[in-house]
Amino acid sequence: MTTIATSLLHDPGEVAVDSGVRLKAGFVSLIVGTILLGAKYLAYELTGSTAVLSDALESIVNVVAAVFAIGGLMFAGRPADRSHPYGHGKIEFFSAAFEGGLIAFAATMIIYEAALSAVRGVEVRQLDVGLAITAVAGLANLALGGFLVRTGRRHHSLTLVADGQHVISDFWTSLGVVIGLLLVRVTGFVWFDPIVAAVVGVNLSFTGFRLVRHAAGGLLDEEDSGLLHKLIEAMNANMLPGIIRVHNMRAIRSGRFTHIDAHLVVPEFWPVKEAHDAADAFEREVILAGAMEGEIVFHMDPCRRFYCAQCDIRECPIRTTPFVSFPALTLEEVVRSDREIRAVGEAPSGVHDGRPTAGGGR
Repeated sequence: MTTIATSLLHDPGEVAVDSGVRLKAGFVSLIVGTILLGAKYLAYELTGSTAVLSDALESIVNVVAAVFAIGGLMFAGRPADRSHPYGHGKIEFFSAAFEGGLIAFAATMIIYEAALSAVRGVEVRQLDVGLAITAVAGLANLALGGFLVRTGRRHHSLTLVADGQHVISDFWTSLGVVIGLLLVRVTGFVWFDPIVAAVVGVNLSFTGFRLVRHAAGGLLDEEDSGLLHKLIEAMNANMLPGIIRVHNMRAIRSGRFTHIDAHLVVPEFWPVKEAHDAADAFEREVILAGAMEGEIVFHMDPCRRFYCAQCDIRECPIRTTPFVSFPALTLEEVVRSDREIRAVGEAPSGVHDGRPTAGGGR
């Protein structure tokens, strides 16, 4: 049994450009967030509205989170070294978890302020000015959040995506505040103000929980089914002769870097060099088709004449049955371990004792 490790990384210049773009986006978030915080606090001073205060409190979280995100992006952009062989990208999960915790804290403070306002009485003033400032700030947050999410997804940054999603949630907060102030203005019923603030707080608590949950999954290397489906699609579209099947595949993300382990079934009569070259070529095609930066480490398994019905190598000196078809790889198959394959006594694609039981085509 031969173990072959292959890797493919993007051009260092391209990586540096991406890191620069992510940092610029982080600074844009900080600058715009600070301006909007000042505007919202001004709106609170003018109106005395608890709902507007809840919006301002969330903006404080935006600014603090942006500072932390910049630090995380700077650390995540450092190259892999001996102490961190998979790079420093997982700091982005810490950043996302921290931001989720800040959101939950802001939600608690908002609910607390809403309760205090309900107890001591509600008084709002200058609603027109407050409505205008809050509406403009909300639209600015929507634009900023969309920019951060798009940049984060394009440049594979969980920190920017999390920051953008939080900023977009701030837009919905502002929208809720605007609706609450409109209700107060139209009906004269001032109790709408703390009620809207409380609803905002509850909604934010769920946002914070989801963000922390997602970050925890990344830190614990939870299976990313979306990533696996993307890899399977790339493999099926770029399968090469002699690459018979793939199984025992695992994939983790560390920031923009993706590390994949998998077992690759190849003809047992192939010399090591031929198997190595085929694995190299297969990895290049998969990484490029998946548009990712990372590496695939292949553990080579000999076919043991177990997959003859799925192997299309024509001049095979050890074939026991003719080639029938090459079924597409599936998620169930590629994640199956050697132990599971032995336990069921069949090839992962539906071949039993060398006889095909399922059809398909390469």
